[in-house]
Amino acid sequence: MSFTKSVYHIVFGTKYRQPTIPIDVERKLYKILYDLMKNYGAFVYRIGGMPDHVHILVDITSKAALSDFVKRLKQESSYLLKNDSSFPNWNGWGEGYGAFTYSVSEIPTVIEYINNQKEHHKKVSFIEEYRQWLIEMGVSPDEPYFPRISSPEVSG
Repeated sequence: MSFTKSVYHIVFGTKYRQPTIPIDVERKLYKILYDLMKNYGAFVYRIGGMPDHVHILVDITSKAALSDFVKRLKQESSYLLKNDSSFPNWNGWGEGYGAFTYSVSEIPTVIEYINNQKEHHKKVSFIEEYRQWLIEMGVSPDEPYFPRISSPEVSG
């Protein structure tokens, strides 16, 4: 019998980083994402975000490739949001995503970080933060998927 524990902090933005997730209905979006991921067999620790991006801390099943998991999640949630009047300006998710792995001992810290998104982004923009994560992970700023500060969208 095989066993895996793959805890990912997945981050992706709205198309063109537009603020198309109204704060007053963001929990509706999180419920949509949660239900989809539960249907995929994932264990969801936390979902949170801002009007232009989401953070998800999740343990995905060993039967799912991360890229397929995120692609399916973005496609299916985007379809549901496009047909939901609570999201009148919805125009889809942006290209790409970021995914960072964490140990079980780091889960509480990441949950706290996700819970404090609104406060955190008063001090630092998402693009600046994302660039810092990539640097901490050893990614060179010369890489083609490294976001530029002036870039309208994070691609990956």
